[in-house]
Formats: sequence, C-alpha cells, structure tokens
Amino acid sequence: MPKAKGKNRRRKFGYNVNRKRLYRQSRKRAAPRIECSHIRHAWDRTKSVSQNLAEMGLAVDPNKAIPIRKRHPVMEMEVDGQDKGKRVVKKPYVLDELEYEASLPEKKSETLSRDLIDYVQYMVRNHGENYKAMACDEKNYYQDTPKQIKRKISVYKRFYPEEFQAFIASLQQVKMDQQ
Repeated sequence: MPKAKGKNRRRKFGYNVNRKRLYRQSRKRAAPRIECSHIRHAWDRTKSVSQNLAEMGLAVDPNKAIPIRKRHPVMEMEVDGQDKGKRVVKKPYVLDELEYEASLPEKKSETLSRDLIDYVQYMVRNHGENYKAMACDEKNYYQDTPKQIKRKISVYKRFYPEEFQAFIASLQQVKMDQQ
C-alpha cells in the first residue's frame, strides 16, 4: 500500500520552541480545575495536594484527621520535644471563608411552574372549596382526583402564602362588588 505524499520527510528538532513554557502549559492543562474559588486562589502549584491542604487547615484523608479510637489508650511519645499531632496552618483565611460560606442560609430555590399556578387560581376562582366540581371541570386536563387537586392547592398555599391571601382577598372583593 503506498504512503501518503509528504509524510516521509525526516522530523527536525525545533530549536526555536520554548520547552519550559510547553511543559508548564501542559501541566496547567492536565491539572483539574478546582471548583471552590477560595481554595483555587490559595492553591500553590509547586506543592503537593497534601501540602496545600495542610497549609489551609484542611484534611486530605478524613479517616486520618479524626482517628477511630482504639479500645486501649495509646500513649503518644514526643520526638525531640515536638508534638506529633500539631500542624501549623499557614493560610487560615481559607478556612474562615469556607466557614462563612457554609453558615449562609440556603436560597429558596423551590418554585412552582406558571401553568400550575394558573391552574390552581382558575380552579379556586371558579369552584372555591368544591374539589369534586374541580375534578369534573373541563380544564382538568390531567384528570386529577379531588384529593390530588386539594394537594396541589395546599402546595400552592405553602409556597406562596402571601400571594394566595392576596388572591383570596381579591376574589372576595369581586364577590362583594357583584352583590
């Protein structure tokens, strides 16, 4: 089988390529991206993972950080006047930022779809508290049972209590105006 044209030339060494920069770029591309911004900014690429985490006061292995107690007490001996278990935290601000971020309350991300809100408002507007009539309504596309409709209305009340109260008040105003 014939070779492709132009593929048989001898490879020459590229003298004008900066090998050090190529190596650094390849290491940078190969390293995984650290999602936590606090840890990413304090990370030192020249050190190992365990060294970086120890400087930040974080544990590499949680099993070694909080050891399981054995049944017999083991006495720790001092070697040359240095405590074996003490570690110096050089970057305590990382721990402080992580603790602050963890202490913030979670944002309420649960919401209901606009279709479900419109459906519940339509049913309450037309039928009030009569769930059997709601089940027979032509807008009940999914053929929900009275209990399912009641549950949807209670979920709407729980997620949007102020909006539901305002909606009921406006319905009562409309009824008063019609009489």
